[in-house]
Amino acid sequence: MSSLYKNYVEERTNKKVIETDKGFAVYSYYENAVYIEDIYVLPEYRKEGHAKKIADLICEEAKKKNINILIGTVDAKAKGANESVKTLLAYGMSVSESNSLIWFKKDI
Repeated sequence: MSSLYKNYVEERTNKKVIETDKGFAVYSYYENAVYIEDIYVLPEYRKEGHAKKIADLICEEAKKKNINILIGTVDAKAKGANESVKTLLAYGMSVSESNSLIWFKKDI
């Protein structure tokens, strides 16, 4: 069953949402890349690989569309930014560009 949030995002934007019982991700496609805008996992399930599982689902969908680049960002001023950076690096992403956001990129 879809949440109201998922329905809202997908109706109002060009973004997609994947939801599980432990978290969700908001993502979209740009040219030859898929951009994960947000991943949220309930605090009690963090550090158990749930963000990776959600990202893997997005990557599987992207590959079926012949998309081979995954992009993510971290707002350096956001709460938990250090943990977000560690998570993206552990997922095999590398810093791609830097301005007010830290961009990460991974070939998939």
